[in-house]
Amino acid sequence: MKKGLIFVSVLLAVLSQLVTGCDGMDENYATGSNYNLRFSTDTVSFDTIFSTIGSTTKQFMVYNIFDKPLNIQSIELAQGEKKGFRINVDGLKGTNFQDVEVRPNDSLYVFIEVTVNPNGTNQPLLIEDSVIFTTNGVRQAVKLQAFGQDVVLCKGGTILAKDTLLTSKQPYLVYDSLVIAKDATVTLEQGTRIFMHDKANLIVRGTLIAKGTRTAPIIIRGDRLDKLLDNLPYDLIPDQWGGIYFASNSYGNILDHVVVRNGSSGITMTQADPEKSKLIIGNSQITNSDGYLFSAVNCNIEAYNTEFSNSGEAVVMLVGGRYSFTHCTLANNFAFGARTVPTLILSNNLTNAENKVVLYPLQKADFQNCIIDGNLSTGELALYYQQGTSQDAFSYQFTNCLIKSKEEANVHFTDILWGTSPGYRLSGEAGDYRYDFRPDSTSIVRGKAARSFSVKYPLDRFGVNRLNDSDGPDIGAYEYIREANE
Repeated sequence: MKKGLIFVSVLLAVLSQLVTGCDGMDENYATGSNYNLRFSTDTVSFDTIFSTIGSTTKQFMVYNIFDKPLNIQSIELAQGEKKGFRINVDGLKGTNFQDVEVRPNDSLYVFIEVTVNPNGTNQPLLIEDSVIFTTNGVRQAVKLQAFGQDVVLCKGGTILAKDTLLTSKQPYLVYDSLVIAKDATVTLEQGTRIFMHDKANLIVRGTLIAKGTRTAPIIIRGDRLDKLLDNLPYDLIPDQWGGIYFASNSYGNILDHVVVRNGSSGITMTQADPEKSKLIIGNSQITNSDGYLFSAVNCNIEAYNTEFSNSGEAVVMLVGGRYSFTHCTLANNFAFGARTVPTLILSNNLTNAENKVVLYPLQKADFQNCIIDGNLSTGELALYYQQGTSQDAFSYQFTNCLIKSKEEANVHFTDILWGTSPGYRLSGEAGDYRYDFRPDSTSIVRGKAARSFSVKYPLDRFGVNRLNDSDGPDIGAYEYIREANE
């Protein structure tokens, strides 16, 4: 009987030790103020967040660098739910967590999101909070920061059915599509910013008048303000939204000092009456599209002092119609896929949805003091002429241009720099994706423009006076100026 009691006592003692060992190993936690946490960062910063629109998810790591487990007595948002931040600790959502264990030499994730409430101002407002960790009586914090920007939200296919002025007071955030109805004229004030959500389009059935200035351009771009990688913001990536579409019955459109970037397409103009002005575009930049950047069928377009750059297809495609391009830079160093289509396509025919060839007479396509350049070794100019039509149905003329293509000796080309690239300030070096198509100090286009065309547009896209250049005006949208480091 005594042996049985001894056995039971020993068994209970062993079980007691096992239970204690399974209960979080409390007695083995590292204690003392020297045992605290390490973090992957001291601050988590969000780029500008549009009010009422949730952010992307960011994260940081919490490390236990010791050989014993740590018990975090509390993890909490300092401001609770007041600032709009939300945290998730290793899969659990909340604003306050108690007794969170981090095993020896292990870590845990903290995920953060934020939704900013409207702040009632037109300027971005800094929002701050902290995640507070208390371990062994020591308080540690990781700061949270975001800028909240109030926006005018256009959702559900907004239709502007009457004459409307869009101001620069607050940005516009477009979901789905923004449609300018037939017979309506929409005017964009200088400095207006329009942020387009994924697949959103700007569809113009009436008339769009967008007149910015050098210091307050109008910007139409995607709505992602964060980064894909540390050195690659979404603002440098194409295919962030749809594009701008001008319908057949849309005429009298003006784009001046406008930047359009990062769409699936840039600007698309469907078949129109070439005797009516479809679009006048000047001092602008259309850039970085996944598909055709600037395309028109049977339209009447005047373009000057404008950069058309970087697309997965042609930068400019003109089918039939009447066109005048003066002091424009057409450059395609697209870095997000393999290119097979030249920078510039001129054609008098198009294959329709029924696979039938439709002829559109190219009445006029004049390029004066323009750059046609890119990184295709096979040439950057394509002329698609449908045989059997009269010669005047395919009329084009290049004067004082740089064309990176094989030389063509005929009456359509006068004073051409053939088969070379100009030399730019930034050409999208590997892994950088940043471009500056202004000529550098050694550029071959310096002083090679015809002054007779420059007189009509004496100032370049950035307001530099071409006519003051002692070497003569430069070909393209930009005039060379010496930088401080040159």
